[in-house]
Amino acid sequence: MPIQRDSLRFGEICRRLPTAYSTKPVCKPQHQRDPNDVTAIQTAQDLSAPPALATAESLLLAPAGLRLDDLSQVFAEIAAHRADYADIYLQFTRSEGWSLEEGLVKSGSFSIDAGAGVRVVEGERTAFAYTDDLSLEALLAAARTTRAIASAGGSGRVHAPIAVTGRSLYAAIDPVASLDADTKVAILMRVEQLARAADPRITQVMASLAAEYDVVLLARADGRISADVRPLVRLSVQVIRQQGSSGGGGRDGLGLFDEARLQQLVDQAVHQALVNLDAGPAPAGEMTVVLGPGWPGILLHEAIGHGLEGDFNRKGTSAFAGRVGERIAAKGVTVVDDGTLSGRRGSLNVDDEGEPTQCTTLIEDGILKGYIQDSLNARLMGVAPTGNGRRESYAHV
Repeated sequence: MPIQRDSLRFGEICRRLPTAYSTKPVCKPQHQRDPNDVTAIQTAQDLSAPPALATAESLLLAPAGLRLDDLSQVFAEIAAHRADYADIYLQFTRSEGWSLEEGLVKSGSFSIDAGAGVRVVEGERTAFAYTDDLSLEALLAAARTTRAIASAGGSGRVHAPIAVTGRSLYAAIDPVASLDADTKVAILMRVEQLARAADPRITQVMASLAAEYDVVLLARADGRISADVRPLVRLSVQVIRQQGSSGGGGRDGLGLFDEARLQQLVDQAVHQALVNLDAGPAPAGEMTVVLGPGWPGILLHEAIGHGLEGDFNRKGTSAFAGRVGERIAAKGVTVVDDGTLSGRRGSLNVDDEGEPTQCTTLIEDGILKGYIQDSLNARLMGVAPTGNGRRESYAHV
């Protein structure tokens, strides 16, 4: 079963993690969102980039001599037995990382991985097989393996593939190829220069730059075909006097890290280190705590995020099971899960089951409204999926 992925937030001012309270519903259609909202990363769409489906076919199917229609043969193997759901998840990932310490390049890494996972679901049971061989023979062998859980007597019917057009929340670009190696190292060197210039008390600077180009193609037994090109970049800065760190990134190319952005990240890391230098022990005991925007939202994720996932509530193991419509939080508390914010690290055009991501209101003014759902738990609970099916990779389910 795919992981049920969540990117919870409070209120209207947060764009990735929960940060504030609101008494108003906060899930807004894209066209109603403020384009001048400074909390959103502005991502220029690369109009010259090929559509996601064409990119996925060229990287995942063409090298093995496959076409989209060939995937129907895999589903024909599965359809000989009963199944409530089946899909094929093909993935190509190219990633690169650089790190710098004390003005020297400490490490560099590069990797490429590709493969496919075949999943069949009947009732609550899931069969899964994966392969790093994208030939038709290997996919058929994986499909035969997954039939082990299914009952005999399937309809044998195979749906014709239908491409589904999703959102375009980020540019379909390859961030690994967006800059040459010398320029990537120069970014890290510039980070060190800015950090040391910010305050003479800084004694050590460490920085890392990472980029990932992830292309997925998802085919479902109902005929739906979805594809997504998912660029992801991250720059991390750590300075030592006491210690401070900062980082930023999103679904963009490495051009995201211009001089102004580098200065912003360095300033955050240096400020944190210098505050820590003079900080005293935190007070102990019960008291009111106000959380600022950003990473403090992880506290909300850990406190209630997992408890609002569909599988725990279907099985009755969550404290929120069977409580939809009840008050579970104070008035004024609204929590939503939003995977549709342009360019943000937690956003996806489609989830890893081919469902469009969406903004889901979980708690509104203190009242529990629903749960985050993948396809399996949504089907068993009689509700619609919320676009929260997430896989670690083609080799996991």
